[in-house]
Amino acid sequence: MRILIVEDEVTLNKTLAEGLNELNYQTDVCETLKDAEYFISIRNYDLVLTDWMLPDGNGIELIAQAKQKSSRTAVVVLSARDDKDSEIEALKEGADDYIRKPFDFDILVARIEARLRFGGTNVIEIQDLVINPDEERIIFKGVEIELKGKPFEVLTHLARHRDQIVSKEQLLDAIWEEPELVTPNVIEVAINQIRQKMDKPLKISTIETVRRRGYKFCYPKGA
Repeated sequence: MRILIVEDEVTLNKTLAEGLNELNYQTDVCETLKDAEYFISIRNYDLVLTDWMLPDGNGIELIAQAKQKSSRTAVVVLSARDDKDSEIEALKEGADDYIRKPFDFDILVARIEARLRFGGTNVIEIQDLVINPDEERIIFKGVEIELKGKPFEVLTHLARHRDQIVSKEQLLDAIWEEPELVTPNVIEVAINQIRQKMDKPLKISTIETVRRRGYKFCYPKGA
């Protein structure tokens, strides 16, 4: 899962990234509103963790952009403001959670995990197809399908964003820790394995290739 951290306090920014990376989250970090808007425009995130006050603007402004990009993206606001009105304002703007500074890191992680579960980023159920990312399992009509590694992650990411066309670049950024070190054809290889190991034997279609744009999850047909 990929998290965008938007925090202008350099030490806290680094601490959050290192702690979340140790828990196997992929993170991007930035310190300004402008950079955060850029990251959101080019990548899909499971969660955006943003400070309220940034050097060039208000982190609350990121909520609408993140939600417009994907309604499944959770947004958690961090703030030194401890008044009730600020929390209410953030939640009314669409934030999924509001955490006051200073905070305990373990509590922050627990609340992030709760937001991700609430957003439906663990078990994905689409009719008779069940994808369980936590256990790396796929079950179709009660039968477990053998699909692991990157092909499983590609399928899961597309299923999570099944209302979108996802480009190769977005898939690389979301799944590979160092996307700049691999070539886009690894996506084609993963897609081919999904079709050979899952679609073909089950006689279904899960991924549609959208010419010059990327891929879209299409199970059931027309979804």
